[in-house]
Amino acid sequence: MLASSIKSLLRWLAVSRLRLKGVQITAPRLLARGIDCQLGVARGAKGEIAIADGARIERGVVLHAWGGSIRLGRDIFLGPHTVIYGHGGVLIGDACLIAMHCRILSSNHAVPPLGTDIRSQPDELRATRIGRDVWLGAGVTIVGGVTLGDGCIVGAGSVVTHDLPAGAIALGVPARITGTRAAAPPSPASPSAA
Repeated sequence: MLASSIKSLLRWLAVSRLRLKGVQITAPRLLARGIDCQLGVARGAKGEIAIADGARIERGVVLHAWGGSIRLGRDIFLGPHTVIYGHGGVLIGDACLIAMHCRILSSNHAVPPLGTDIRSQPDELRATRIGRDVWLGAGVTIVGGVTLGDGCIVGAGSVVTHDLPAGAIALGVPARITGTRAAAPPSPASPSAA
């Protein structure tokens, strides 16, 4: 009983701390210590981070909107030390499994002529979309502007530089499609009434 009360209090404190920073969050399943959320301001607009119900967010996760947006769907898992930058907007669908040390980006630097500092150029904003029920293995990088269809699986250490269709299994640097998830077997027909 006491342990349950302490867990509830700690969860409430973690949610309250994120809300004070401006994060939209209601009923997470787990918020580990050391989560770093920053909304930021860019182009005169304040950033946005929205976390839907049932999220499990592990230790060391970084969610920096940089004046853009990060929207996380229901029942997602973000593994330890995952980094999401929302400059150009990141949307992650429900029931996604994002393993440890993944990086999800939504911008890139312009490449100016030699002699002009790269960091002096504005970011190129590139929205990133990850569908429902996507599994990113450990250490995956998703570059800005990529869309992953529902049900994709991306192998550990891969770098995704282009869109993947629903159900694709991809791996490598750059990630290449190596297979497709099999369709679910049809449900057995219900017995007819006699």
